Order: sequence, then C-alpha cells, then structure tokens
Amino acid sequence: MLQNDLSEKIFSRRAFFIGGLQLLGLSILGVRLAWLQIAQGSRYKTLSDKNRINIKMLAPSRGDIVDRFGVPLAINTQNYRVLIVPEQVDDLHGALRVLQKIIHVEEYDIKQVIKDAARTAKFIPLKIKDDLTWEEVAKIEVNLPDLPGLSIDVGDVRTYPYRGATAHIVGYVRSVSQKDLTDDPILRLPGFKIGKTGIEKTYDLDLRGKVGALEVEVNVIGREVRELKRKDALAGSRITLSIDGELQRFTQKILSQHKSASAVIMDAHSGAIYAMASHPSFDPNMFVRGLSQEKWQTMMDDPALPQTNKAIAGQYPPGSTFKMITALAGLKAGIINKHTTVFCSGYYEYGNDKFHCWKKHGHGKVNLYDALAQSCDTYFYKMSTDVGINAIADMARKFGLGAKLNFELTDEKAGLITDKKWKRTRFGKSWYHGETIVSSIGQGGMRTTPLQLAVMTARMVNGGRAVKPWLTGYSGDNFIGKDNWNDMGISPEHLKMVMHGMDMVVNNEKGTAHASAIEEAAWKMGGKTGTAQVQRITKEQRRLGVKNADLPWAQRHHALFVGYAPIDNPRYVCSVVVEHGVGGSSAAAPLAKELLRQTQLRDPAITQMQPEFIKDVGILQVWPPKKPGVNTVIGGG
Repeated sequence: MLQNDLSEKIFSRRAFFIGGLQLLGLSILGVRLAWLQIAQGSRYKTLSDKNRINIKMLAPSRGDIVDRFGVPLAINTQNYRVLIVPEQVDDLHGALRVLQKIIHVEEYDIKQVIKDAARTAKFIPLKIKDDLTWEEVAKIEVNLPDLPGLSIDVGDVRTYPYRGATAHIVGYVRSVSQKDLTDDPILRLPGFKIGKTGIEKTYDLDLRGKVGALEVEVNVIGREVRELKRKDALAGSRITLSIDGELQRFTQKILSQHKSASAVIMDAHSGAIYAMASHPSFDPNMFVRGLSQEKWQTMMDDPALPQTNKAIAGQYPPGSTFKMITALAGLKAGIINKHTTVFCSGYYEYGNDKFHCWKKHGHGKVNLYDALAQSCDTYFYKMSTDVGINAIADMARKFGLGAKLNFELTDEKAGLITDKKWKRTRFGKSWYHGETIVSSIGQGGMRTTPLQLAVMTARMVNGGRAVKPWLTGYSGDNFIGKDNWNDMGISPEHLKMVMHGMDMVVNNEKGTAHASAIEEAAWKMGGKTGTAQVQRITKEQRRLGVKNADLPWAQRHHALFVGYAPIDNPRYVCSVVVEHGVGGSSAAAPLAKELLRQTQLRDPAITQMQPEFIKDVGILQVWPPKKPGVNTVIGGG
C-alpha cells in the first residue's frame, strides 16, 4: 500500500512538470503568433502579396584622398545612371533595345549587360549607362511604366582633380572584373569600382566603406511606393598623403620639358615624400568613365610608357651618382682620405684593358673633393681595385640601393647591386676586376630607381640614419614618419667629406653642375651629376668623335642628378632621371635646381604631421598646418 502511494506521488510530480513545460511552450508560441499577426501582420501581408518588397544594397561613398594641406586628390561627384534587374523582365535583350530608342546607348554597353547577366544572380541590378544628362533622366522617368525592371539610380563617380599630375601616386579605380570577385557582396553592386593602381589599390579596403541596405515597397509595375526600412552605408576612410599637391603639379610640369623623365622630392629626416612624378603621365579620369580601345592602344604603343611610374619602377644604371658610395667604401676601408690624389690622363689602364674617363684629355691631379666635383672617373677606377666590389656593394645596400624599400605603392622595383656572390649565383662564373672598375662609377649591371637614389641622398645628408620613404606614414601598424631612424654606423667625418664634394659639384666653378647653382644664398643646393651609358661607346665612334646627342633617342645616355638643400642645414633631397637625356649636368641638374628651389619656396616641412591612429583602419590623418607655405594654392583642377 505504501509503495503504491509513493508511485502515485512520483507520477503526479512528473505529470505536473511535463504539463508545465507544455504550457510554457504553448505560451511562447502564442506570443510569437500574436507578434507576427498583430505587430508584423501588415508587413508580412505586403511580402506575401506578389513579393512587393524590394531589398536594395546601398553603395557606400568611397573615401577621399587628400594632400598634406587637405587639398582633394581623389573625390566623388554625383552620377546618374540607369539600371536593370534581369529577373524583372521577360526579354532582357528586348528591354535594352526599347531603352535604346529612348536614349543613346552604345552597342558595347548592350553586350556588356547581357554578358554580366549571364554570370551574376538575376536579382542583382546591372548598370546599363552612367553619366546621364538631366534630359536623359527625364526621358527615362517619363517612360518607366513601359520599361519594366529599369530604374534610375544616383551614385558617385570617382574624380581626380589633378589629372595626370597625381595619376601615378593616387592611381585610379575601375569596374570589378571576374577575377576580383570574392564573397564580399559589395563587389556585386552595379557599377561598383575598386582600386586598380596606386594608393587607390594599396588602401582599397579602407577606402571602400561598408555596404548599406534599403527595403522599399513597389507596386505591380515596379514603381517604388514607400521606404520601409533603411540601414545607411558607411563611407570609406579619408586618407591624407604627405605630398604637396601644388609642388607635385609643378614637378610634373617641369619634367614635361623632356620626352621621358621622373623625379622624387623627399624630406631627408622624416622620409615624407613631397612630390614624386613620372612623365609622360595619363588622365586617370579616362579609366573611370571608360577608355576606348583606340586610346588604350595608343598608350600601350607609346615607347615612353605613360602608365609606368618610373619613379619607383624605372631601373637605371646610377652612373656617377654612385661615386659617393664608392668614396664612402674607400674611406671606410682606409684606402683613401681627403688628401689622397690620383693623376687622371683621360684613362686608366688595368692589365691589358683601358678604361676611359669621360673627359678625353683627363683632369690632371685630383683629390677626393676634386674627383667628386669634376666627376673624374679615373679616381674611382683606381680606388675600386684596392677596395673591391664586395665592400662597395655592401655600402650601396646600406644606403638603400638594390632592394625594395617596402614603399606603399605596389609597383616598386628592387633594382640590382652586383657583386661576386650575385654573379656566382646568377651565372655560375667568377667575378673580374674589370667589372669592379666599371661598377665603381655605377655602370655594368648596377640598377637603381629614382626613389632609391633619393633615399641614398637622404641617408648621406641626414647624418647617416636609415630613413625610408612614405606617403601615409605607416609601415604595417607602425607610424614611421618621425626622426626615429636607426643610425647606420657611418663615420660622420666621412659623410662630411662626401657632402663637401657634393657642395663643390654645384657651387665650385669647376663643378659639373655649377651652371645650375641656386642664386639665393639661403637656398643653395649640393648634389651630384650622373650620366649612365645605355650602350657602350665603340672604338670607332670614339675615333670619329661621334656625339651621343647625335644618336637615335633610344641609344642616348640617361641623365641623372641627386641633390639636397639647403647646404648649411639639409632638409630636402631630390633625384631626377631624364631618360636618354645625354648628360646629367645639361639635362637633369637644371630640373633639380628648379625643384629644390620651388620646394624651399613652398617649404612643405612647416606642416607638422601629427598622426591620429584610427584603430579600425589605421590610416594617417594630418592636422591642418599652422600656415601654408609661400604661394600655397589651395584647390585642384
């Protein structure tokens, strides 16, 4: 009896517990049903009534790119475009032909829409034509009842106010290609563009922003009735560059005196790039708005390579600008000092070979300062055989030559510094003394970029610190735009000797660049000319006195110059390369004079760049300067 009572009590508790759970479940279900039927009833009725809710993705505005003064280099302007949703039309091709009767649509655009429709989801809107005029917008709006699946959209179009002046730095955006597609839904937005070159490419993810969403109710003919819900898109980050837009424009204009040239202007202490230009250039707006096949082919066929950023991707023999490196290697090895002299008769004999100086009858007796000022080849030929190629190559690498500098533009090239190990690895052969002699004056296999030459010069005049160039101030997550560079361990006395020689190059009457001296005492510059052989001069040409300027353009020497200013307190450095310009003193030095003079006139270093770390993107922002440089022009165009 007791056992039966106990069983009944246990059964009653279980039944009560199970019943309670069932009641709780029914209560939750009832509340949910009430919410759906009462609170959300009208919304779901609309959804069930012929699927009249359209969900659109909202494209974010791409972040602006500005110069150190906040002047726009890449911005967005309003753009009207016509879109079509393939799933909302019975005959896509027919619908496009109807539109073609209302406004002008190119056959190429028709084919592109049909091609895109075949490889994307049917509910994704496709761009038919953008940059619509008000007249075209009005015609489409009036005829919308007869144009199912079509709609007018207001978006942004990327614009580059400085056009070709900043094309190689800022880059450009273009439509997403098939290989660019990822899981990111933003890439499937109609007409969405991503960075293809320059800063636009490097910081594309930060510039893109975040996609938004919009729910709208439409009637049976597809016309929007009302907005139901909106989540605004998040605009991309604003990126501030170290360059001075007007100095950049000036640099690009100066280079246009020649068929092909490049230049870099850099802060010797911070590493900030104030200008970096490559001529010829191109208008990046063409790529955004559409580039015809004819124009594209014209650019591709141009031997001066307008699309190549020669400042970071052009690789040239450094010529005599390399002599400072050889001098520092000789000083470090104790082979020479400032009193060491060599007699230059116009050539240097080593074994059975004869190596000519650029000056046919020689420079006579020269010391280190004279050799740099007058660019005597024989002095460095003689020294190099005692120093050896490995010591010269090691010094070159310390100064940033022959390797990528991890610059923010992805097209940067490494250049090449040759030595015994390189030749053995590359060709499996031994190194010869004659190769050392040729390498000592920056010839042979030596290759450098204009950016590397600017860095080399900066490290010489800033006290031997391993400064690196930058545009936004970041290397990974670390801010690098301060005077916190490592000391390279170069003797200050040796650097002073080399700088004294560079001073004489420009400011001594026998210097190779004396004709390009800056007149204003406070702005005087030092530097080094360079002339790099494109092809070796034959004995017959030397005998006949053939001038390099008389040869076809592509066979002429490259002209180079590296410089710094002001003399007493170096702040700015500059490198100039004029392709096939014949002579560094005649072609490159005059350009460098104008560039360093204009830089000091504007004095961009007065803009104190103060980093604000934006944690979610990590892009450098620049506070407005206390005062703009002299003659600062605020504005693009």
